[in-house]
Amino acid sequence: MGKASDWLREERRKVLGQWVAVCVDCGGGRRWFEEFEDQVDVTCTACGGAMLRRCPHCNEPFSSLFAVDCEECAKPMRAATTKIGIPIRKQGAVTFKPPREDPDA
Repeated sequence: MGKASDWLREERRKVLGQWVAVCVDCGGGRRWFEEFEDQVDVTCTACGGAMLRRCPHCNEPFSSLFAVDCEECAKPMRAATTKIGIPIRKQGAVTFKPPREDPDA
């Protein structure tokens, strides 16, 4: 993708949230900002399932609702299919890793 689409993606994340929490049961999700992580629901408001907002292996947040493998450690975070058998990602789909803001800046 071109620089314009990268810019637009980053601007959307500044408004909607840098990171994503996703329900491991129904796949529902919501975006969140790092400074408000403590306000992210622990359970899904739609089905009551557990909300995954960080990789269970390395504890890094992730940016895509469709993430199956961690963007940092590449270990699987959740099943590659939903509970009804639908694949979460297309084969060969590319993920975008947003830059982390420098806390010292």
